[in-house]
Amino acid sequence: MTAPRIVWLRRDLRLADQPAFRAAAAAGPVIPVYVLDDETPRHRKMGGASRWWLHHSLAALARDLEARGSRLILRRGRSDEVLAALAAETGAAAVHALRHVEPWWRNADRALAEALPEGVAFERHDGLYLMPPGSVTSGQGGQYRIFTPFYRALLLHMPPPVPLPAPELAAPAQWPASEQLEDWALLPTRPDWAGGFREAWHCGEAAAHAQLEDFAGRVAAYDEARNLPSIDGSSRLSPYLHFGEISPAQVWHRLATEGGGGSASFLREVVWRDYAATILRQFPDYPERPYKPEFEQFAWRDPLSDLQAAEDMAAWQQGRTGYPIVDAGMRQLWVTGWMRNRVRMIAASFLIKHLLIDWRHGERWFWDTLVDADYGNNGVNWQWSAGCGADANMFGRIMAPLTQSEKFDCAAYIRQWVPELSGLDAPYIHDPDSYGMRPSDYPRKRIGHREGRERALAAWEALRSG
Repeated sequence: MTAPRIVWLRRDLRLADQPAFRAAAAAGPVIPVYVLDDETPRHRKMGGASRWWLHHSLAALARDLEARGSRLILRRGRSDEVLAALAAETGAAAVHALRHVEPWWRNADRALAEALPEGVAFERHDGLYLMPPGSVTSGQGGQYRIFTPFYRALLLHMPPPVPLPAPELAAPAQWPASEQLEDWALLPTRPDWAGGFREAWHCGEAAAHAQLEDFAGRVAAYDEARNLPSIDGSSRLSPYLHFGEISPAQVWHRLATEGGGGSASFLREVVWRDYAATILRQFPDYPERPYKPEFEQFAWRDPLSDLQAAEDMAAWQQGRTGYPIVDAGMRQLWVTGWMRNRVRMIAASFLIKHLLIDWRHGERWFWDTLVDADYGNNGVNWQWSAGCGADANMFGRIMAPLTQSEKFDCAAYIRQWVPELSGLDAPYIHDPDSYGMRPSDYPRKRIGHREGRERALAAWEALRSG
C-alpha cells in the first residue's frame, strides 16, 4: 500500500480550500495531525480564550473527518519531535503543512525539516492569506511597510485563485494512537467563565460558512454599520479566519460581487491581515518591541511597580474606568472573547493615552482574552494605536471616548454591557459624571478627559524634545 502522508494542522482547521490536505490526498493515504505545542511558542502559547475556541474547533474538525472516513490524530509536545516520531512510527513519506508567519512556527518548520527521518519530505503550502507573505513587493522589489501602497499593490493580484472543494481522503492501513481532546483541559472549569462564549459562538468550518452567509446579507451596509456598536454591523469572521476554519479566498469570492462599497470596505480589512503578516515577516518581534525605537524611552506608567497604575490597569481590564463606552467594550470582551473594531480602538487609545500605560500590557491582555487573538494583527493594531508602528496613528491624535460614544450612537451598546447605566437616555449615558447622572454603583472616572489628554501630550512632547 502507498505510504501515508501526514497533514500537520495549526491555524488551518478546515478541509475545503486547504492546500496541504489536497496535496497529501493526491499522493496517498492521509493522517491529519494536530500537535498541542506549548513549548515552541514559550511565552506566546495560546491564551485562555483561544484555547476555548481551539477545543471546539478541533472537535468540529474531528467530526468532519469522521464523516469522510478519516480521523484527527491528537498529540502533545514539541512539534518537531512529535511529528518526526510520528513519521517514523507510521512510515510516512511526507509531512504537509501550510506556511505560518509567526516566528515560533518558522523556527518549528526549520527544526522539523532537520528532525524528520531520512527520505521523509517536508512539503509546505500557502493558504492562510490572500497572497504569500513577502510576495507583494514594490517596483524595486522591496517589502512594504505602509498599508495603502501595499493594499494597492495586492489588489493588482486579485481575485485570488478560485477556492477548491475538500478532497477525498484515503485512510492509512493502520491508524496511529491519538490522545483525547478532553484530556488537554483546554476548557475552563474552576471557574467556568465561558458561558458567554457558548452563547456568542459556534466553532468549526460549517459555522464559519454559516457566518459568512449571514454577513453576505448585511455586507452592503458595512461601510457605515461597522462603526456603530449598537447594531449588528460587524462580520464576526475574524476568529474563523484566524483559526483557518475558512480561507480568505473563500471570503473574497463570496463577497467581492455583493454589497458594492460595503463589500470593498470589508475586503480592505481582509487585506489588512495580509499587511500584518507582511510586517511580522519583516519584524518577527513586532508585537514585543516598538518599530520606532525612541518609544522605548517613553515615560509610561508601569502597572508592575506603580500601585496607582496597577489599579488603573485593573479597572480597564474589568470595565470599570468610568467611561461607559470603554467599559462596555471591555466587559463584552470578557464575556464573549470579542469586541467590535471601533470599540477596540477606543479602548486601546484610552489605556495608552488617558492612562499612559505601555501598549504592550494591553496587547498581552488582548492576547489572552480575544478568541481571534492573532500575533501579527494584535501587534500591528496596538502599535497603530500607540503611534509607534511602521504605519501608525500619530500619538498626539488622542481619541475622545465620550465624543466617540455619542458620535457613533453607542447608547444601546452601553445599556447592553453596562447595566448600571441602563436607565439613562442619551446624551447622559455617554458621560453620566459630567451630567451629574452617575448611579452610585457605577465608578467615577479614573481620570478626567482633559487631564488625561494633557498628561499624554506632555509625555509625548518630553519624548520628542528629549
